[in-house]
Amino acid sequence: MASTPKRSGGDVEDPVKDEALEVPIPEVWRPTLRAIVDSLVRRDTIIGAGLPSVDPVPPETSQLCLQAIDDYGDVALISLPDESWDTSVALWYGDRWRCLVDLWTAEEGRSDLVLDVDVFENRPGYRFSVHLVYVP
Repeated sequence: MASTPKRSGGDVEDPVKDEALEVPIPEVWRPTLRAIVDSLVRRDTIIGAGLPSVDPVPPETSQLCLQAIDDYGDVALISLPDESWDTSVALWYGDRWRCLVDLWTAEEGRSDLVLDVDVFENRPGYRFSVHLVYVP
């Protein structure tokens, strides 16, 4: 049974909790996801370091993410344009949302690379856990 988004104070809708339904990335998560991608663009040694709602990313995972971008080819990752939200998705997994954020490069626009992030409820906000960058 699909859950109906509820208003949670103001104009923000709660993300959908339906294991059978891929949904667009909720607007409330987009600034944090954009900041994580900007960390990748800068090639930060630790992805998302200093972002308060992002779980610490182990150095090995950060390196794997950067290596996946390098292995993809001679491209320059860029900050997420607004169009990225047209194809990036979230899916409820019982206790969290799995998000696949389409990454963009200067050379090709939307690439085949995705950022895989889990989002957990952490009232009054959300907690983000970066998994990997890869080509699905």
